[in-house]
Amino acid sequence: MVTAAQPLPRATARPPRATAVRHLGPNWYATVMGTTIVATAGAALGIPGLRPVCAAVWAFSLALLLALLAARALHWAHHRDQARAHLLDPATAPFYGCLAMALLAVGGGALTVGADWIGTGPAVALDAVLFTAGTVVGLAAAVAVPYLMAVRHKVEPGQATPVWLLPVVAPMVSAALGPLLVPHLPAGQPRETLLLACFAMFGLSLLATLLMLPVIFARLVTGGPLPLALTPTLFLVLGPLGQSTTAVGKFADVAPGVVPAPYSEGFGILAVLYGVPVMGFALLWFGLAAAHVVRARRHGMGFAMTWWAFTFPVGTCVTGAEALARHTGLVVYDWLAVGLYVVLVAAWGTAAVHTVRGLLSGELLAGPRPAPVVPRPTTVRTTSDAVR
Repeated sequence: MVTAAQPLPRATARPPRATAVRHLGPNWYATVMGTTIVATAGAALGIPGLRPVCAAVWAFSLALLLALLAARALHWAHHRDQARAHLLDPATAPFYGCLAMALLAVGGGALTVGADWIGTGPAVALDAVLFTAGTVVGLAAAVAVPYLMAVRHKVEPGQATPVWLLPVVAPMVSAALGPLLVPHLPAGQPRETLLLACFAMFGLSLLATLLMLPVIFARLVTGGPLPLALTPTLFLVLGPLGQSTTAVGKFADVAPGVVPAPYSEGFGILAVLYGVPVMGFALLWFGLAAAHVVRARRHGMGFAMTWWAFTFPVGTCVTGAEALARHTGLVVYDWLAVGLYVVLVAAWGTAAVHTVRGLLSGELLAGPRPAPVVPRPTTVRTTSDAVR
């Protein structure tokens, strides 16, 4: 019996913009971090004519953050399966620390250089909102991601990469940028509470980093070089080094009058006794990471979003060198900051050009390529076999 064909169920229409963000991961927040640090690090150098340019760069980073937050909201609304997969992927989950650091970086930039455009009052309000949100997200990531790594991800020691540092470094960014808000709080307990809370986050992040670094270094030495696409992530190690040096410098800047005299002097001593050796180690690691990148480039390393690792971590070393220049009075740190800033700008320009090119071509938002189909082995009878 012939029956009428049943109409096929209509596929649920999905907005093209939602489809475009299906593979937009949390690693994209690194573009905001890298752009903002160009503005904030440059503004502190004191180079004539540079500050207005830095203010424009900060405004661009704010627009970039808003655009990414909107795109990620679409991602969670339309592609929750992919978002959950990101959380359960040990290679992607640590990048949720980038969300916190992007919020914090733009908020700190509002007070550092954005106030030139929007005024001090709005800058303080914007920083307060972004600092609070970034700190909450950062502390949550610092707990949740290592927990997922332990109970869900099932990672092996040979899989260790510097990407694992991202969640635990986020509280260090809070520690470095929180002191900017201290002078805008009422005198007394509110100021002291915020300063010591930042100091606590400094310790939290520093000790967690000291737990992670030996694992990462052991993987590098015993397991050989990282895969080509991951080689730029070696620069992520500079993040906690430069940011912690920046943080102790900021503590020393705001401590007088906020904490009792013995402790305020102690912060000034810590800025030098901690910052100088850590910056020395940062320069050592810079050389090691650069050597690995040169090797990877010779072996065919192409552009990937991991190239943004060349930006924010180097920028934290710029701000760390600037802090040491203030507290030691040594001109050599001024020159170090300028030299690192040149590297930062070159790295940002390179990563930005390749990212725009990848967006225009659609390669960066495309899904992973399917694995090639391997033909099944078959036995072929030859003419000689037939003769026999």
